[in-house]
Amino acid sequence: MSKVVEKTESKTVAHDNGSIVIRGGKPLVGTVTVRGAKNAISKQMVATLLTKERCVLHNVPNIEDVEVVSEMIRAVGGEVKRISEDTIEIINRDINPVNREKLKSIAGKSRIPVLFAGPLLHRSKEAFIPELGGCKIGKRPVDFHMKALETLGATIESIEKGYHVTAEKLFGAKIKLDYPSVGATEQVLLASVLAEGVTELSNAAIEPEIMDTIAVLQKMGAIISVDTDRVITIIGVSELHGFEHRPITDRIEVASWASAAAATNGKIFVKNARQQDMMIFLNKFRLIGGEFKITEEGIEFSRGETLRAIPIETDVYPGFSTDYQQPFTLLLTQAIGASVMHETVYESRFGYVEAFSRMGANIQVYQECLGSRHCRFGAQNLKHSAVIIGPTKLHGAEIEVPDLRAGFSYVIAALTAEGETKIKNINVIYRGYEHFTDKLRALGAEIVG
Repeated sequence: MSKVVEKTESKTVAHDNGSIVIRGGKPLVGTVTVRGAKNAISKQMVATLLTKERCVLHNVPNIEDVEVVSEMIRAVGGEVKRISEDTIEIINRDINPVNREKLKSIAGKSRIPVLFAGPLLHRSKEAFIPELGGCKIGKRPVDFHMKALETLGATIESIEKGYHVTAEKLFGAKIKLDYPSVGATEQVLLASVLAEGVTELSNAAIEPEIMDTIAVLQKMGAIISVDTDRVITIIGVSELHGFEHRPITDRIEVASWASAAAATNGKIFVKNARQQDMMIFLNKFRLIGGEFKITEEGIEFSRGETLRAIPIETDVYPGFSTDYQQPFTLLLTQAIGASVMHETVYESRFGYVEAFSRMGANIQVYQECLGSRHCRFGAQNLKHSAVIIGPTKLHGAEIEVPDLRAGFSYVIAALTAEGETKIKNINVIYRGYEHFTDKLRALGAEIVG
């Protein structure tokens, strides 16, 4: 591999009108480094509010979500410092009364504020939870969160543009989630580790990022066990301590680069990629005709002789992640035959395919469950299944990024297409992908302007 992405401190978000132009048709070749998982680091930053002691996180990417959570921690009186290129230090000695207006202004960018409830209840006996932002990919209600907090002993008052949550003390309880929601599982973990007594959480989410956060809580002094039947048991403790931790690599970003390598018929070595977190993705990647080589340093991704159509269903872990869906759907446009993508996690996640169609893709979206099983969206008139016919030649167009994961798939589409593609609202991608335009250029992508 001759091309390596160099470390950089440059801010690549400064594009006119939040847009870039990509001239496609070139294979991506080289090496990229992927750091810690956005979906783990942001929650582990919230966990620091459970202690007054110093906490250190390594392998932290320079992405917008880290800055958003840092702002929220500072808004309640904490201190966040980047002490090296990839290391941050957080100290929350004193927690101030919640600045509602400050939290409101930050919350429009993220869904993380709802997870502040448990730690703030333990520290100051009250929390304000503002209306939440984040990607518009379907209903992501907070009722799971509120119900769990009430079961643990919190009192919740609905107020203008948010909720006021209070509790003199939280107590362990039995909680069963209607659906293995990642956010609700994290809510129960963060709220129950300092609660009095035992909490038993049934039908919990068990994504690698959650297990990594459980590892952090255990380092802090928590007592948490995870059973094979999605039951997590938390024995409350009286206090938690500081920690030092290196979060797992971002498997979603790794999958995005893998899809880019295969779609452009290139070869990308993803440094720090971890096989054990991505086994179902790697299986599907191999089935479609992708190739990969695993080393101690990472995984090299490329395309085999041909790409083949396959059926896929998204699901909660250990199923095929919904965040793999968009870049993989783009990859399926280059596969021979008819592929099916059945989305079972978010009901509105196929809004991005209209842009692919304008670029020449042959994709039809259906209300029916086109997977091997009926899901909770069946018979609800929700377009949650897609049939992708390939291979199709893509051509340049002007498209606008609707959300984070679709955004990177738009970039892959532009790299695969003939001609120039203008991608608007590009800054959304910086929420979760560090220096991604620098990485693209180092891999040989032609970014105009």
